[in-house]
Amino acid sequence: MPGGRLTGQDRQHIAAWLAEGLGYAEIGRRLGRPASTIMREVTRNGGPDDYGADQAHEATRHRARRRKQAQPPAPPVPDSGHGRDPQAVQDFAQSFTDLLEQQGLPRMVARVLACLYITDSGTLTAADLVQRLRISPASVSHAVTFLEQQGMLRRERAPGARRERYVIDDELWLRSMLAAVQMNQALVAASQRGAEILGATTPAGARFESSAELLLLVNEAFRQVMERWRQTQAARNAGRQ
Repeated sequence: MPGGRLTGQDRQHIAAWLAEGLGYAEIGRRLGRPASTIMREVTRNGGPDDYGADQAHEATRHRARRRKQAQPPAPPVPDSGHGRDPQAVQDFAQSFTDLLEQQGLPRMVARVLACLYITDSGTLTAADLVQRLRISPASVSHAVTFLEQQGMLRRERAPGARRERYVIDDELWLRSMLAAVQMNQALVAASQRGAEILGATTPAGARFESSAELLLLVNEAFRQVMERWRQTQAARNAGRQ
């Protein structure tokens, strides 16, 4: 099922398409998955030349059993006095983590981001994350570094406090969209240059020119959405005052 975990049939398709010489992006498109998901699946199961569907499926089942045996269930998420069902919160945290992973985030990064996201404060220390997720401090550090590089969290230290805190806020996805706009802009410039060098009237040049036009439209739509969101947030904040 697209969006869920890879099935044995998915892995049979991956093996067959790798043998045909298809790339990760095309395989992901055919399966309805991010290319990064296909790349991780193939890389941790022998690589493109040695990937086997049956062996990969059995290895994944083995890893899942080992994780289940090695990791006790995580403690319930504190309710913070809002009358929430702790189990419902825990189930949602798991499903949200799975969704983030399906969007291309590494598993540990997805777990840390989801854990931060469902807190009312949007703020946790490394010790908090270690306790809640039952992972090592090193795992927390690697995940936080990745998220910080992507602009998805920031570090802060309260005056007089010894421990650093990791913080997310309402502009998490806004910053993610801004990063996408910047990447698209770089692709636009490269595509325009490609069209110029290859010749806009040639098939290759026309392909680059068409790509640049599409990305420019996408960026313009992103900017309009972000501006509308800012206006909505400003109006909402003014109404609360």
